[in-house]
Amino acid sequence: MSSDSSGGGAAGSVYSKLILTNSGTEPCLLRGFPGVSLTADANGAPIGAPARQDGSSPVADVLLAPGQAGAADMRYTQAGNYTDCTPTEAAGYRIYPPEETASLFLAEPRTACSNDAIELLTIGAFHAR
Repeated sequence: MSSDSSGGGAAGSVYSKLILTNSGTEPCLLRGFPGVSLTADANGAPIGAPARQDGSSPVADVLLAPGQAGAADMRYTQAGNYTDCTPTEAAGYRIYPPEETASLFLAEPRTACSNDAIELLTIGAFHAR
């Protein structure tokens, strides 16, 4: 699990690609949206609202051979844009691949909003990289 933030940012948002690589010895299928939340650590509870799915991303089967990667487009909106945010430091993202119950952790410090009415994250469906 990694991210590529070379997508830049605009108007208080940071755009990046969430990259998932097949580290196994067999092909795996990705289909749909990952579950993404900001969290205090790899085992911590989510802070604030989880990522909202971006419905403009088409859902497609992404077959990954060993060593291949798929990506999902993600947007993080700066917590400072919201006056009712209640800022809380997050160590990174907890990510649930589609149809999985085990999570992965991506260490990427961000400021979260403990007010779960504020959606800082938007995530697209996985696509071929």
